[in-house]
Amino acid sequence: MEGEYEELYREIILDNYKNPRNKGRLGSPTASAFDANPLCGDEISMDVIIKNGVVEKIAFEGAGCAISIASASLLTQWAQGKRLKAALKTDKKLVLKMLGGIDPGPSRIKCAMLPLKVLKLALIGAQAKKLQKKPAALP
Repeated sequence: MEGEYEELYREIILDNYKNPRNKGRLGSPTASAFDANPLCGDEISMDVIIKNGVVEKIAFEGAGCAISIASASLLTQWAQGKRLKAALKTDKKLVLKMLGGIDPGPSRIKCAMLPLKVLKLALIGAQAKKLQKKPAALP
């Protein structure tokens, strides 16, 4: 039975790598972020559109291994429609669960976590823009 689950998750990773969801760029995003892993060459950028505190649209561009692209695809699917505060709470445990609970090992964990880092950078950027738009409180 364990082999069947491993095969299912391997298929999910390969499907999201070969047919990534939410791939592309967004016009007029609320915020964008980019990061790369120089050790393996993975590069991920994300655009987010936040409306009324909700991740209305999210997209990513990138180049990298199957795990990093699959992670970006799965994360963007998960984050879309979430409240900004909930999306900011996304963590390593959730990403690994989405990838099937795999243990990618010390060298590949950075591949799986790069999209999470970029997602959080974009969401923090969106949150900062929201705070900048609020009128200053009077003394």
